[in-house]
Amino acid sequence: MEIVEMVLVGKVNKALVSLINKSGGSAVGLSGKDGRLLTARPSLAATGLGFVGDVASINPKILHALIENGHIPVVASVAADEAGQAYNINADTVAGEVAAAVGAEKLILLTDVPGILMDRTDPGTIVKEVDLKGVKRLIEEGKVSGGMIPKVNCCIRSLAQGVKTASIIDGRLPHSFLLEILTDEGAGTMITG
Repeated sequence: MEIVEMVLVGKVNKALVSLINKSGGSAVGLSGKDGRLLTARPSLAATGLGFVGDVASINPKILHALIENGHIPVVASVAADEAGQAYNINADTVAGEVAAAVGAEKLILLTDVPGILMDRTDPGTIVKEVDLKGVKRLIEEGKVSGGMIPKVNCCIRSLAQGVKTASIIDGRLPHSFLLEILTDEGAGTMITG
Protein backbone atom coordinates (compact mmCIF):
# COMPACT_ATOMS: atom_id res chain seq x y z
CA MET A 1 0.00 0.00 0.00
CA GLU A 2 2.94 2.32 0.62
CA ILE A 3 3.92 2.25 -3.08
CA VAL A 4 0.30 2.79 -4.20
CA GLU A 5 0.06 5.80 -1.91
CA MET A 6 3.39 7.20 -3.14
CA VAL A 7 2.28 6.91 -6.76
CA LEU A 8 -1.31 8.18 -6.40
CA VAL A 9 -0.68 10.93 -3.85
CA GLY A 10 2.92 11.89 -4.54
CA LYS A 11 3.16 11.47 -8.30
CA VAL A 12 -0.22 11.34 -10.11
CA ASN A 13 -1.96 13.89 -7.87
CA LYS A 14 0.90 16.35 -8.06
CA ALA A 15 1.20 15.95 -11.84
CA LEU A 16 -2.51 16.80 -12.23
CA VAL A 17 -2.14 19.79 -9.90
CA SER A 18 0.80 21.05 -11.95
CA LEU A 19 -1.11 20.71 -15.23
CA ILE A 20 -4.10 22.64 -13.86
CA ASN A 21 -1.87 25.36 -12.40
CA LYS A 22 0.12 25.60 -15.66
CA SER A 23 -3.19 26.19 -17.48
CA GLY A 24 -4.06 29.12 -15.21
CA GLY A 25 -6.07 27.38 -12.49
CA SER A 26 -5.26 27.30 -8.81
CA ALA A 27 -5.25 23.61 -7.89
CA VAL A 28 -4.52 22.12 -4.49
CA GLY A 29 -3.62 18.44 -4.19
CA LEU A 30 -5.12 16.38 -1.38
CA SER A 31 -5.59 12.78 -0.42
CA GLY A 32 -8.49 11.45 1.57
CA LYS A 33 -6.20 11.53 4.61
CA ASP A 34 -5.79 15.31 4.50
CA GLY A 35 -8.06 17.14 6.90
CA ARG A 36 -9.83 13.81 7.49
CA LEU A 37 -11.53 14.41 4.17
CA LEU A 38 -12.34 10.71 3.73
CA THR A 39 -12.51 7.88 6.22
CA ALA A 40 -12.05 4.44 4.72
CA ARG A 41 -13.23 0.97 5.63
CA PRO A 42 -12.11 -2.35 4.14
CA SER A 43 -14.03 -3.28 1.01
CA LEU A 44 -16.03 -6.46 1.48
CA ALA A 45 -16.05 -6.97 -2.29
CA ALA A 46 -12.24 -6.94 -2.40
CA THR A 47 -11.45 -9.38 0.40
CA GLY A 48 -8.08 -10.93 -0.29
CA LEU A 49 -6.88 -8.09 -2.53
CA GLY A 50 -4.99 -6.23 0.18
CA PHE A 51 -5.80 -2.74 1.36
CA VAL A 52 -8.69 -1.96 -0.98
CA GLY A 53 -11.32 0.16 0.70
CA ASP A 54 -14.64 1.88 0.46
CA VAL A 55 -15.66 5.33 1.67
CA ALA A 56 -17.00 5.05 5.21
CA SER A 57 -17.56 8.79 5.62
CA ILE A 58 -16.68 12.12 4.08
CA ASN A 59 -16.00 15.46 5.74
CA PRO A 60 -16.13 18.12 2.99
CA LYS A 61 -15.15 21.12 5.18
CA ILE A 62 -11.68 21.39 3.66
CA LEU A 63 -13.16 21.17 0.14
CA HIS A 64 -15.67 23.94 0.86
CA ALA A 65 -12.88 26.17 2.20
CA LEU A 66 -10.76 25.59 -0.89
CA ILE A 67 -13.65 26.10 -3.34
CA GLU A 68 -14.86 29.25 -1.57
CA ASN A 69 -11.36 30.69 -1.96
CA GLY A 70 -11.13 29.99 -5.70
CA HIS A 71 -9.07 26.79 -5.57
CA ILE A 72 -9.63 23.54 -7.44
CA PRO A 73 -9.28 20.53 -5.13
CA VAL A 74 -7.60 17.50 -6.72
CA VAL A 75 -8.29 14.49 -4.51
CA ALA A 76 -6.23 11.30 -4.62
CA SER A 77 -8.33 8.25 -3.75
CA VAL A 78 -6.25 7.12 -0.76
CA ALA A 79 -7.78 7.34 2.71
CA ALA A 80 -7.22 5.90 6.17
CA ASP A 81 -9.57 4.06 8.50
CA GLU A 82 -10.12 5.13 12.12
CA ALA A 83 -6.95 3.24 13.15
CA GLY A 84 -4.81 5.02 10.54
CA GLN A 85 -4.50 2.11 8.08
CA ALA A 86 -4.31 3.43 4.51
CA TYR A 87 -6.63 2.08 1.81
CA ASN A 88 -6.83 2.51 -1.95
CA ILE A 89 -10.40 3.41 -2.91
CA ASN A 90 -11.86 3.30 -6.41
CA ALA A 91 -11.37 6.81 -7.82
CA ASP A 92 -14.83 6.91 -9.42
CA THR A 93 -16.39 6.04 -6.07
CA VAL A 94 -14.46 8.85 -4.38
CA ALA A 95 -15.49 11.29 -7.13
CA GLY A 96 -19.15 10.40 -6.69
CA GLU A 97 -19.01 10.76 -2.91
CA VAL A 98 -17.17 14.09 -3.18
CA ALA A 99 -19.67 15.38 -5.76
CA ALA A 100 -22.58 14.57 -3.46
CA ALA A 101 -20.86 15.99 -0.38
CA VAL A 102 -20.14 19.37 -1.98
CA GLY A 103 -23.59 19.60 -3.56
CA ALA A 104 -22.36 19.34 -7.15
CA GLU A 105 -24.94 19.65 -9.88
CA LYS A 106 -23.09 17.28 -12.23
CA LEU A 107 -20.65 14.38 -11.87
CA ILE A 108 -18.44 13.60 -14.86
CA LEU A 109 -16.40 10.39 -15.01
CA LEU A 110 -13.70 10.10 -17.67
CA THR A 111 -13.00 6.67 -19.11
CA ASP A 112 -11.51 5.02 -22.19
CA VAL A 113 -14.78 4.06 -23.90
CA PRO A 114 -17.44 6.29 -25.50
CA GLY A 115 -19.93 5.72 -22.66
CA ILE A 116 -22.55 3.04 -22.06
CA LEU A 117 -22.91 0.94 -25.21
CA MET A 118 -25.87 -1.27 -26.12
CA ASP A 119 -23.32 -3.50 -27.88
CA ARG A 120 -19.87 -3.37 -26.26
CA THR A 121 -18.21 -4.10 -29.61
CA ASP A 122 -19.93 -1.26 -31.48
CA PRO A 123 -19.15 2.35 -30.44
CA GLY A 124 -22.06 3.45 -32.63
CA THR A 125 -24.52 1.97 -30.12
CA ILE A 126 -23.82 4.56 -27.43
CA VAL A 127 -26.67 5.35 -25.06
CA LYS A 128 -26.67 9.17 -25.03
CA GLU A 129 -29.08 9.62 -22.13
CA VAL A 130 -30.78 7.25 -19.70
CA ASP A 131 -32.66 7.65 -16.43
CA LEU A 132 -32.10 5.67 -13.24
CA LYS A 133 -34.76 3.10 -14.04
CA GLY A 134 -33.34 2.60 -17.53
CA VAL A 135 -29.73 2.23 -16.40
CA LYS A 136 -30.74 -0.32 -13.76
CA ARG A 137 -32.51 -2.27 -16.52
CA LEU A 138 -29.35 -2.14 -18.65
CA ILE A 139 -27.39 -3.67 -15.76
CA GLU A 140 -30.01 -6.42 -15.34
CA GLU A 141 -29.89 -7.15 -19.08
CA GLY A 142 -26.09 -7.42 -19.00
CA LYS A 143 -25.60 -4.39 -21.27
CA VAL A 144 -23.57 -2.78 -18.49
CA SER A 145 -20.87 -5.16 -17.31
CA GLY A 146 -17.24 -5.46 -16.27
CA GLY A 147 -15.48 -2.23 -15.38
CA MET A 148 -18.50 -0.16 -16.34
CA ILE A 149 -20.55 -1.55 -13.42
CA PRO A 150 -18.64 0.34 -10.67
CA LYS A 151 -18.83 3.53 -12.75
CA VAL A 152 -22.58 3.21 -13.25
CA ASN A 153 -23.14 2.26 -9.59
CA CYS A 154 -21.14 5.32 -8.56
CA CYS A 155 -23.39 7.47 -10.77
CA ILE A 156 -26.53 5.88 -9.32
CA ARG A 157 -25.32 6.50 -5.77
CA SER A 158 -24.38 10.14 -6.45
CA LEU A 159 -27.78 10.80 -8.05
CA ALA A 160 -29.48 9.27 -5.00
CA GLN A 161 -27.52 11.75 -2.86
CA GLY A 162 -28.69 14.83 -4.76
CA VAL A 163 -26.40 15.20 -7.77
CA LYS A 164 -28.69 16.15 -10.71
CA THR A 165 -26.89 14.36 -13.57
CA ALA A 166 -23.93 12.01 -13.94
CA SER A 167 -22.06 11.47 -17.18
CA ILE A 168 -19.59 8.83 -18.30
CA ILE A 169 -17.48 10.25 -21.12
CA ASP A 170 -14.53 9.22 -23.28
CA GLY A 171 -11.42 10.97 -21.99
CA ARG A 172 -9.54 10.00 -25.16
CA LEU A 173 -11.75 12.34 -27.21
CA PRO A 174 -10.14 15.79 -27.53
CA HIS A 175 -12.01 18.37 -25.44
CA SER A 176 -14.53 15.75 -24.24
CA PHE A 177 -15.07 17.57 -20.96
CA LEU A 178 -15.92 20.82 -22.74
CA LEU A 179 -18.15 19.00 -25.23
CA GLU A 180 -20.03 17.43 -22.32
CA ILE A 181 -20.71 20.63 -20.45
CA LEU A 182 -21.05 23.12 -23.32
CA THR A 183 -22.96 21.26 -26.05
CA ASP A 184 -26.40 19.68 -26.29
CA GLU A 185 -25.02 16.41 -27.70
CA GLY A 186 -22.46 15.91 -24.93
CA ALA A 187 -19.56 13.48 -25.18
CA GLY A 188 -20.80 10.24 -23.67
CA THR A 189 -23.70 8.88 -21.63
CA MET A 190 -25.66 11.10 -19.27
CA ILE A 191 -27.61 9.46 -16.46
CA THR A 192 -30.46 11.46 -14.95
CA GLY A 193 -32.32 11.07 -11.66
